[in-house]
Formats: sequence, C-alpha cells, structure tokens
Amino acid sequence: MSDSHTSQRAWHGLSEDEQTRLRIAFGHYLDRLPPTCSLQTKIERFRHWLAERDIDYPDPH
Repeated sequence: MSDSHTSQRAWHGLSEDEQTRLRIAFGHYLDRLPPTCSLQTKIERFRHWLAERDIDYPDPH
C-alpha cells in the first residue's frame, strides 16, 4: 500500500514564481465559488485545490 502524499510536492519546496502562478490560478478558480468569510473554509479550499495538482499545503493546525 502506498501513501497518497508520497508523490505530492511540498508547497514550501516550490519556487516563489511557481507559488505566485498557483495563487493567481487559484484566484480565478475562487471567482466561480460562493464567497466566504471563513478563513478555515478558504484554507481548506486552497489545500483541496492544490492536492488536485499534487501539491501538499501544510495544515495550519
């Protein structure tokens, strides 16, 4: 059995340029979702979106 996170790249291991490009792309994705004021919801959306791109974003908890 393999761990699903073994093929994921760490967010902090990405270059600053790649992080910026991903943040911009995520912003376009967010434009299609209902707005929220919940920081936890925003973080979870970002983590899920990155996971679909094989990127592991650290859990803030």
